[in-house]
Amino acid sequence: MSSAESVCFLKARSVLLLIVLIGLPARINKIETSFNFYMSDKEYSRRRFIKHNSIACLGASLGMAVSTSLLANFLQQAQTVQLGEKEPIIDIHQHTHYSGRNDQLLLAHQRAMGITTTILLPAGRSVISASTHYGESNGLEAEAGGNDACYKFAQDHPGEFTFGACEVPDVPGATDEIEKYLKLGAKVIGELKFGVKCNAKTMKKIYKLAEAYNVPVLMHWQFEKYNYNFKKFHRMLKKYPKVNFIGHAQTWWANVDRDHKDQKILYPKTKVTPGGLTDRLLSDYPNMFGDLSAGSGLNFFLRDEEHTKAFLQRHQDKLIYGSDCSDRIGNGSECQGTQTIAAIRRLSASKSIERKLLFENAKKIFRL
Repeated sequence: MSSAESVCFLKARSVLLLIVLIGLPARINKIETSFNFYMSDKEYSRRRFIKHNSIACLGASLGMAVSTSLLANFLQQAQTVQLGEKEPIIDIHQHTHYSGRNDQLLLAHQRAMGITTTILLPAGRSVISASTHYGESNGLEAEAGGNDACYKFAQDHPGEFTFGACEVPDVPGATDEIEKYLKLGAKVIGELKFGVKCNAKTMKKIYKLAEAYNVPVLMHWQFEKYNYNFKKFHRMLKKYPKVNFIGHAQTWWANVDRDHKDQKILYPKTKVTPGGLTDRLLSDYPNMFGDLSAGSGLNFFLRDEEHTKAFLQRHQDKLIYGSDCSDRIGNGSECQGTQTIAAIRRLSASKSIERKLLFENAKKIFRL
């Protein structure tokens, strides 16, 4: 065997061992993600690389009179057995430039998590006003990109990313700015994360706009900071029954517990008594939904897992996966988004519930 054939044989053997012997789909998905990410500019997929290079090397080194098509069929079957069909996951809550993360890292992060469709939620414009806590809350208090950044990223990655529309509610022309992006195809209004009353006139204008365009409204609830008057929000649900509202963040998830009294505690760790305000809103109003994202969503999953199992069963048609995750890698202990996916899979009572939370509910509500 010549030196060239030896190198070729070793390459082929390594590729085959990678496909056939590694039994963990998650690892293969990461390899696939990394390879495709770095090779995408050459339009050269991992599958084509494996087929062309492995088949050619095996044929040359072994001298086997086996047709290329037969070897290709073998490799494809081996890959199918190991990887299986990739189940789609929709992430309804991500941001561009999140805590300084660049676009390439965002793309790699979402692919590493196994996300097939991502909704990018923009910030409003940067202004110094009471509703942005005099600038503290600009960029959704996370350096998040605005409408144009989300729109352009989605245009650059069609089918994999889409976008929402947002604006500071009480600035002049707020609804005009939101409507501009709704006309361009925005799937949601939000993330609404501003220091305003949920029943303010400026917010009602946004709800009316959502009704006109048949898009949901995603709201960040945080006691005494974002979207005031949570206890009165049921009035908005009654007033705008055709608008689907999606609750998110600390105050929303803390109030699954009927005994949650101190609203200043944003990440409670105690056992949960069913029947909290969030629980009742989901039960009583067909237009109320829950965004499972962020540390607040993960805290909900883990604080009382027996309660969580029953809650997911009870509200299986109302809960939607989102990550709201700013890490750079897309796996491991620092990636709260993947931890939330794992919690959904572990605590869902059935595969049907799991698929609703990770895919089907979002597809329906956002009309994807």
